Amino acid sequence: MFSSPAFAQSATGIASAGGGTFLMIGQMLLLVVVFYFLMIRPQQKRAKAHRDKIEAVKRGDEVVTGGGLFGKVTKVADDHVEVEIANGVKVKAVKGTLTDVLTGGASKPAND
Repeated sequence: MFSSPAFAQSATGIASAGGGTFLMIGQMLLLVVVFYFLMIRPQQKRAKAHRDKIEAVKRGDEVVTGGGLFGKVTKVADDHVEVEIANGVKVKAVKGTLTDVLTGGASKPAND
């Protein structure tokens, strides 16, 4: 009267559950592989390209800092650059804070 019907489960139900486990593991592995190729790998490529662009910055390049300042590089050191943001106004910026590097001569003068 107080016994549960779960104790009466046959051995065939347990054996058939093993195939479902392998199928579930296969689906999880497939999901990880798809996630890697669609999300992780492209992000790593973009990060590597950005890192290479920042490391290749040279004098005369126009840069954009993380704070949104545009300027021209006047001096390059190992971990920082000196950026001229206006005539006679130079600031030092850490290379890691540069968000974009435009090669020298890419901009046109304004028609003022």
